[in-house]
Amino acid sequence: MSPRPTRLRKVSNPPVISGFKPYGGKTKSGRAEAVFLHFEEYEAVRLCDHESLNHHQASVIMDVSRPTLTRIYARARQKIADALVTGKQIIIEGGKIYFDSEWFVCNTCGCYFNNPFKQEEISECPLCKGKKISNYDKVTYETEEHVINKNRKHESSHHQHGKHSGKQA
Repeated sequence: MSPRPTRLRKVSNPPVISGFKPYGGKTKSGRAEAVFLHFEEYEAVRLCDHESLNHHQASVIMDVSRPTLTRIYARARQKIADALVTGKQIIIEGGKIYFDSEWFVCNTCGCYFNNPFKQEEISECPLCKGKKISNYDKVTYETEEHVINKNRKHESSHHQHGKHSGKQA
């Protein structure tokens, strides 16, 4: 009997950075090692530790069961502890997720941002003022350390208006 397919986890906000590097010191092997923190693990830590929500509240926001949220959160804390204790770099990427609102990515600087003013059209990146903007409606990442499969809907810099429910069909 094969396991159930993994349900997509809802991420409200993508991370503002893509990772952390250790400062000073040397690793045992002498080469840079990394811990890969998946987007859903980042989101669980953000909700539980930064937003101070309990596991039930965080699980409702991420659209997963409470036991699933607890497992995701425990994995995230284990990875962060490993990186801190052993001096490894933390890279935030991967996982099986979707964003719950209309998000955009700047193809110039790689910045992710949303459109808080739905009536206004997105014409430039808020960070670098670049004009190469793509719609980032839903992105599915496989659960490997590197992104394998991205479902990106590339659009021109002109934004199409429409309601986005954020629910996976």
